[in-house]
Amino acid sequence: MSAPARQRSDQAPGDYAEEVLESRLADPEWTAVRAIRHERVVEFFAARAAVVPLRFGAIYFKSSGVKLMLEEREEELKAIIGRLRGREEWGVTIFRDRAMLLKAVTSLSERLRALEARAAAAFAGEAYLLRKEIESSLADEARIESKRVAGLIEHGLAAASDAEKRLRVLKPEPSARGDIVAKMAFLVSRSRFSEFRAAAEQLAVEHGAAGFQIELTGPWPAYNFASEQQ
Repeated sequence: MSAPARQRSDQAPGDYAEEVLESRLADPEWTAVRAIRHERVVEFFAARAAVVPLRFGAIYFKSSGVKLMLEEREEELKAIIGRLRGREEWGVTIFRDRAMLLKAVTSLSERLRALEARAAAAFAGEAYLLRKEIESSLADEARIESKRVAGLIEHGLAAASDAEKRLRVLKPEPSARGDIVAKMAFLVSRSRFSEFRAAAEQLAVEHGAAGFQIELTGPWPAYNFASEQQ
């Protein structure tokens, strides 16, 4: 990672004053430029030391305000830095190929396996009804299987990390790699990263035939673990 350009970014306080900041943030171009600058600075220092990253939008107009904040939060910040030292945040996204999962779920679901066995042994009329029941149950069983696999992956990766957090996915989100069924963040010791990556690769192999993929991203500043409640 190259160091950020050595330049000052002096701004008049009015540019970030409370009464104008909301309208500024509504401008995606204005926000994106400054958010990227903020992230580059945080990443630069996080690669070199344990830091407590402040999210974009934390504003102090005077150094005295920063000094007061540090004094008031000294013990909390020291505890967080101690927990983050030698560790990095890694993101994990689980994708599924819905078509592949629907093909595989009959053999993965205990309920559908039982229905399939009954259909194979039944007379034509009953077998037809049982197979219709299997077809109508595929979507629900695929959702159940997705949750089960996400839980297995989370558990497997948690064993190779120091902390983990499930991130919000309101519903399966489509992407070029398939539906996004789960997002997670893990706090990983640098000394254990090889173990963590190997666990992710093994889990990807185990669940790949059912249409699941694992994407590993990072390292990131530990935003999801930089709070006293962790």
